[in-house]
Amino acid sequence: MRTERNLTRLDRLFARLDREPERPAGLDVPRMSPHRIVLLGSTLVFYLLIVVAVINTSWLVRLDWQLMFFRPYQQWPEVHAFIDYYVVLGQRGPTAVMVTAWLGWRSWRQHTLRPLLMLGTSLLLLNITVGAAKLSMGRLGPHYATTIGSNEMWLTGDIFPSGHTANAVVTWGILAYLASTARTRRYLSAVSAVVALGVGLSTVYLGTHWLSDVLLGWAAGLLILLALPWFEPLITRAEAWILAQRDRLLSQYRRTTPVSAPAGAPALFPQRAPAEGTSPAREPVGAGHTARNTGHLGQRGHAVRTERAPATPVGGGSRRAAHADSGARVGRSTPASPVTGG
Repeated sequence: MRTERNLTRLDRLFARLDREPERPAGLDVPRMSPHRIVLLGSTLVFYLLIVVAVINTSWLVRLDWQLMFFRPYQQWPEVHAFIDYYVVLGQRGPTAVMVTAWLGWRSWRQHTLRPLLMLGTSLLLLNITVGAAKLSMGRLGPHYATTIGSNEMWLTGDIFPSGHTANAVVTWGILAYLASTARTRRYLSAVSAVVALGVGLSTVYLGTHWLSDVLLGWAAGLLILLALPWFEPLITRAEAWILAQRDRLLSQYRRTTPVSAPAGAPALFPQRAPAEGTSPAREPVGAGHTARNTGHLGQRGHAVRTERAPATPVGGGSRRAAHADSGARVGRSTPASPVTGG
């Protein structure tokens, strides 16, 4: 008899995850084209020019001080409350949660881990590159400046480049990078550029960053987005490895999960062997025509059992005549007749 297994919620979840990864038809994956390489090189040159200009205390540093003395948060105090909330769009924690939730849903619908893996790769690159630049140059912010007109470099600060600005460029720009079509990518690129531009200017308005910090933050985030196609092969191999580990865990789960038979169904497994030192239950003579364990029959078939010889009365032979064919007694279940002593 075939038994059907009732699927649990965990079984349905594994069945959903067991589907092969499939990408939408016509998915436009960015490539490292010559145009992209030119943009990457130009952004890198702009990045280096900003660093050199700040180190040499050029006109850019003088502009930083002029904006600091202008104090935009005092010039337009009516927008201060809005800017306090808007600048959160560049804060790493809240933005990472929002974008991860959206890309996680896309990964679930498309049955691929590429969106989440690409987001993790971009955030890892952001932390490494921007963090290393901050710690190596150690620039102090406007609120902690010590000497008027100086570049405030190598003074144990950590605001150059602007982390809020770079995070806004990468976090919202990754949505445009992962767009399914070129048209959607253009629209999302424009939206992410406006958000990142607003976040950078918001930090200048609040006086937490110099203008040069924001310029370098824009360049740092754009460099990461432009370099992402180089990591596509690595993402593909990582996704294949993760799916292989998933298949291994699923196979182990299915081997260890017991199959429950419906109520009233006969047992499909042999009975447990008796414990050591105890005698098994003896089947009564004459039970040859009774139903036996179906699992026992399914595994070993009928076992030929030689019946116990009848008792011989004391002082004489059996009152029954010996059967002409002793072999015919094998497998018969006629009980022995009562005997008495002589």
